[in-house]
Amino acid sequence: MLTTIVGAAHTACGIAAAPTAAPAPSAPLSAAPPDDPDLALLERGYGGRFSVRALDTGSGATVSLQGRERFLTASTVKLPLAAAVLDRATTGMTVADLCDASLTVSHNTATNLPLDLLGGPTAVTAFAPGLDDATTRFDRNEPQLNLSTGPDDERDTTAPAAIVESMPAVPLGGGLQPAGRERLTTSLIANTTGDATLWAGVPAGWLIGDRTGTGAQGERNDVGIVLPPDRAPLVSPSTPTRSPRPATPPSPRRQRSRSGGSSVNSRHTTLGKERSWDT
Repeated sequence: MLTTIVGAAHTACGIAAAPTAAPAPSAPLSAAPPDDPDLALLERGYGGRFSVRALDTGSGATVSLQGRERFLTASTVKLPLAAAVLDRATTGMTVADLCDASLTVSHNTATNLPLDLLGGPTAVTAFAPGLDDATTRFDRNEPQLNLSTGPDDERDTTAPAAIVESMPAVPLGGGLQPAGRERLTTSLIANTTGDATLWAGVPAGWLIGDRTGTGAQGERNDVGIVLPPDRAPLVSPSTPTRSPRPATPPSPRRQRSRSGGSSVNSRHTTLGKERSWDT
């Protein structure tokens, strides 16, 4: 499925004080393109529920399936949270290191600590409109944010169209200062949780910077950027799925080689031993 999506897009320690007022809401999302029939066919064959949007940042081509439908963010929330923290980081690297652990090994404690420093989930919700995202909302800490009471529960949800329109501003554009943008992109490329998702479906030699998420109800998400060696980046599909089928492990041929990003070092190994993270 992911190969089809990318191919279709190709062809078609200091934290500053939180702001006292939320940024003005951005313009509404542009209309999602018509649902792609090939993706709809894949959804029917898979037996789950897909919501997808992908963008070719070079040509502007998009591909979509239910791209404006809300889904639980799960641990993909760690990407905009890290961006919000790095946006306010002023001195030292301790907080940035927490963001690194949150993104690369999905460590929940390393997520909640900077979230508390920002002022809680509402502070990240206030940050999102500055990235042209007036849809994504943040309501709870880890791990509670992975729970949903049903389709009408909008807590900690987003839509693929919102993510695709906001993502270029963070790792690719001017949404962060250069140091924060470089730190965020390096951590996304070094992520260790996405081998069976986007990394498993792209050609050899391509780089991906991603953040996965799994919800307690069977959601399986992955968001990020795809970096081909000879063309403009793609904003990878946000693919929240609800399905009982487990993910397929990557074949040995698809095991990643993540050059260009920091390696997961002993700091993350120590954090990982707590086993207090989800992917």
